[in-house]
Amino acid sequence: MPRIRPEFTKSPYFVEEPGNWHLKTGAPKELQIEFENFMDSLKDPEEAGTINGIDIDYPYSR
Repeated sequence: MPRIRPEFTKSPYFVEEPGNWHLKTGAPKELQIEFENFMDSLKDPEEAGTINGIDIDYPYSR
């Protein structure tokens, strides 16, 4: 399923380093809020191990 690219990724303040997404100094407050909300959404424990999660339990259970 295709995903919509978040608006903050199109900003010149956004730095897309592998494993180190961050905003440059001086980013507008609205952009900072959008970025933080997105990064927090990746930590949702209800979605661990899915395409939206960041943690996969080991050993894998079925």
